[in-house]
Amino acid sequence: MALKIGTKAPDFTLPSTGGKKISLSKDFKNKALIIYFYPKDFTPGCTAEACEFRDKFEDFRDLSIPVLGVSKDDIESHEKFKKTYKLPFDLLSDSSGKVCKAYDALIPLIKMPKRITYLLNGDHEIVATFSEMFEAKKHIEKMLKSIKG
Repeated sequence: MALKIGTKAPDFTLPSTGGKKISLSKDFKNKALIIYFYPKDFTPGCTAEACEFRDKFEDFRDLSIPVLGVSKDDIESHEKFKKTYKLPFDLLSDSSGKVCKAYDALIPLIKMPKRITYLLNGDHEIVATFSEMFEAKKHIEKMLKSIKG
């Protein structure tokens, strides 16, 4: 189950593609953004979802909404995934799973990230969520619809 709409998104700092660390509160201060959690690089559903975000990236960019992908994969895997599929957004590595857990994005028992997408406003309050393991492309449709009202 996703975090509730209207709640403040948990802050985090995680290593990212491009050799940097990304902090929600510092790097996206007063900015709305999309954070999507996914199980694993190079798997069919995750690849479809990442490519759909890539293909719709201009829509998000035109609305000044950055996109971040988060999984437990390491940065080396993320760099290969990003390069292979020409992803124009950063992927963050949550190898410990702490951020996934804070966002209620871990499958109990197996501790694998589940597919869940959050839209945050400029105050980093959750304004929309989508959580459906097997409907990767619908995450993007739902977020664009939520942003455009």
